[in-house]
Amino acid sequence: MTTAGRKDRAVADRIAEVWGERTPFGREGRWPRRADRYLTVPGDQVERWVPSACALCSNGCGLDIAVTGGRIVGVRGREEDRVNHGRLGPKGLYGWQANHSTDRLTQPLARVGRTLQPVDWETAMSAVVNRSKEVLASHGPLAMAFYTSGQLFAEEYYAQALIARGGIGTPHLDGNTRLCTATAEWALIESFGSDGAPGSYTDIDLCDTLLLVGHNVAETQTVLWSRMLDRLHGPDRPRLIVIDPRLTPTAREADVHLAIRPGTNVAVLNALLHELISNDWVDRAFLGEHTVGFSDLARLAAQYPVEKAADICGVSADALRQAAQIIGSGQALVSTVLQGVYQSHQASAAAVQVNNINLVRGMIGRPGCSVFQMNGQPTAENTRETGADGTLPAYLNWQNDAHVQRLADAWNVDVLQIPHWSPPTHAMEIFRHCENGSIRFLWVTGTNPAVSLPELRRIRSIYGSDRLFLVVSDAFPTETTALADVVLPAAMWGEKTGCFTNADRTVHLSGKAVDPPGAARSDFDILLDYARRMGFTDRDGRPLLPWNRPEDAWNAFIALTKDRPCDQSALTYEKLRDSGGLQWPCTDRAPDGTDRLYTDHHFPTGADQCEDYGHDLVSGAQNEEDEYRAHDPDGRAFLKPAHYLPPHEPVDHNYPLRLTTGRTVYHWHTRTKTARSPQLQEAAPDMWVELHPEDASRAGINEGDLVRVTSRRGDLVAPAVLGGPRPGVVFAPFHYGYFDQADPDRHNRAANELTRTEWDPVSKQPVYKVTAVRLTKVADAATGGRPVVITERGLSALPDATTTDAAPLKEQP
Repeated sequence: MTTAGRKDRAVADRIAEVWGERTPFGREGRWPRRADRYLTVPGDQVERWVPSACALCSNGCGLDIAVTGGRIVGVRGREEDRVNHGRLGPKGLYGWQANHSTDRLTQPLARVGRTLQPVDWETAMSAVVNRSKEVLASHGPLAMAFYTSGQLFAEEYYAQALIARGGIGTPHLDGNTRLCTATAEWALIESFGSDGAPGSYTDIDLCDTLLLVGHNVAETQTVLWSRMLDRLHGPDRPRLIVIDPRLTPTAREADVHLAIRPGTNVAVLNALLHELISNDWVDRAFLGEHTVGFSDLARLAAQYPVEKAADICGVSADALRQAAQIIGSGQALVSTVLQGVYQSHQASAAAVQVNNINLVRGMIGRPGCSVFQMNGQPTAENTRETGADGTLPAYLNWQNDAHVQRLADAWNVDVLQIPHWSPPTHAMEIFRHCENGSIRFLWVTGTNPAVSLPELRRIRSIYGSDRLFLVVSDAFPTETTALADVVLPAAMWGEKTGCFTNADRTVHLSGKAVDPPGAARSDFDILLDYARRMGFTDRDGRPLLPWNRPEDAWNAFIALTKDRPCDQSALTYEKLRDSGGLQWPCTDRAPDGTDRLYTDHHFPTGADQCEDYGHDLVSGAQNEEDEYRAHDPDGRAFLKPAHYLPPHEPVDHNYPLRLTTGRTVYHWHTRTKTARSPQLQEAAPDMWVELHPEDASRAGINEGDLVRVTSRRGDLVAPAVLGGPRPGVVFAPFHYGYFDQADPDRHNRAANELTRTEWDPVSKQPVYKVTAVRLTKVADAATGGRPVVITERGLSALPDATTTDAAPLKEQP
């Protein structure tokens, strides 16, 4: 789309015009190609192009990396790629510039007294290994824990899983995907018996109805929204229903926007199910042959007439009826779900009800018919496939002895070495163990929990504790590296080779384009070095991680997936190098991949195949193997109902509003990358809070005024933007922390100062969307320090208020 000669014009266009030019197309037509690119040199100066894919949202857009003089100088979208047809969003176009940031970590650091000092790799790794051995000798494997990212490559996750579960023998391995995509995983398992999105992005091209639940596609997956927009602006527009408390760019396109109260997802979805069933807008033949549980679902849904749900959710009964009629009369329904469900109250129960909507309509496994439990991160799917989160690799079931034996045989370790006496530990439980002292060693890889986790005052206290030895691998100094005992400089995307999988099961191979700066190393190399120094071996005395290259690890992983629901046994590097992205399953029988799952309406719910035996959606109680086998669903999908329960933290006179957090289109997670891209940082340089005009008026707040938002745990101070949410709702982006502040120990900028330590009973995903808060005006726009400048691109920076909460500093010998 751009060349160096048009650079300035192009930057303005793709920041202000996020989704680019429209290329409308009709149902069953092919989404037109559009080549987006951004270069910092003229095109004829590019020496080579290296195939990769974008790692800054879960869409996984195919792109090529431009290299000149050993440096990345730009990117271009690949027109032949099945995911994006050449398009790139703002983060994809501009985010790569973070690789060149002058504050890259290029040398290991180790804590000496109260400060981190540069050291060499031998010193750093010796410190990590020596402490690991000390903790294992004194406290055993349950004192060791790992918290990984959603942006590594599959080969690196698989290495972590093998080290943690097969080498150390600890169940304490999870990722920050717990914060964004754990509910997606468990909603799929609870309904279909296995993880893995059933559909293909091509179903967007074929549907006549879109149901988007808690999914602001326009800002979270910009290229996918471009695809939806092109259908919505095409000749046979699909009807669109959006369920979201905010009037987002996505909601503005809707035929019906249900702006519900935060935390009431289950009630609104039960009402839609009530209408579908009571009007007989269901596929009874499909239900009878391919599902279990319909009678229980119908009985519960009957208790949620639209009038009752309207009262709970704060929307009109007529709007609920209209939404149900659209769903009930459609012939090809695509439903999508994201953080407005996953990070809210009753997350798994709500996500499963969306599955139920598609199932009662019989709209699964057919072109244009799917439910997408979306991912929040680009390689979130890989943490789940490789067992680097709260599951075992290859979707193996920790309760199934035959599955655990299969894993032990693949790794050539004793089956008792692999922890399977209880579920793998989820992240929120890991941090609780760190807090009470039972975990003494924590290795954080490629993520920044000192900003992304709820109740940050508590997290700083845990990570700053002297009794916890904290290792952090990252590419940049962050709020988390500041608390570490050892910091390991990591290579970034474009500086290493590996595979990653997007939200519709499309796998890309990302090539190494340039060398990492200084002494930085890939996470894969760091983990292999650690395993060898620790002396991890298999039963025959051979290295437990016998690989030399990422491709070796990939081949071992795909061999393990053979005949599992996520079968990738034919998905070699060679095949991926020649592809525009391939969807698993990819096998000898399906060598070109598979568009959609469950085309025969047989689901992997059988007792010998399923990934888990499931849970009660309300209590989270784990189903027992014997009971499951006694009522084996034998390939039929589950219809699991759930009653609505009010959020656990009430609003009251002191805290009368609900805070909901989320993303802005220009940033990613805690801005460790995007704040280092000039265009993205300029577009959204500082924190803001979004208020409804009625709530602002009651507090005497005008556009741009500096306001304090206070919860029962902390506060943040930021300028006000009036408009988006429904009355009673305050929105704050969660990206902003303290690394780029003049006083990083002044803690009132991050949204997670306000959120609470609570998680969903099934997915164990933290709850971010229903925090009770109050508002206080701090200063007028014109007198609150520097004036607030509000433009299409965002807000100018404002001074923080004076609240302080200094992080504890470690004292190490």
